[in-house]
Amino acid sequence: MAPLLGLVAGPLLDMAGKIFDRVIPDKAAAERAKLEFAAVAQSQEFQLALEQIKVNLEEAKHPSIYIAGWRPFIGWVCGFAFVYSYILLPFLLFVVYALGSAEMITQLGKLPRLELAEMLPVLFGMLGLGGMRTAEKVKGAEGNR
Repeated sequence: MAPLLGLVAGPLLDMAGKIFDRVIPDKAAAERAKLEFAAVAQSQEFQLALEQIKVNLEEAKHPSIYIAGWRPFIGWVCGFAFVYSYILLPFLLFVVYALGSAEMITQLGKLPRLELAEMLPVLFGMLGLGGMRTAEKVKGAEGNR
């Protein structure tokens, strides 16, 4: 929800600024109204982010692997894709080009290529949440699973 709000907030603030300029004749009053509107919008976005963090923390405490385990699953999937794309596949290509036949080289074109540009934001977001897990371990709260 917060990323969508971030995409909408800029154009919404611009539109509100134009409305304030038309409705409020005093430039100083219009600027104050714009600043107040921007502050309220920013505060609401911040509150949404805080609420999402609370939901994430409660979800991580759940004893069921199906509820609390989706983050580790996504982390492992992203990690495997990273290893495949940057370690396994390049070494396999090197070995096949160095030692393989023309048929093997032709078959290399059929290997799947993973689109990491779409996946890396997910992985980086999850790595950002890793700080919460570290804090959980330091506090000794990880034994609740």
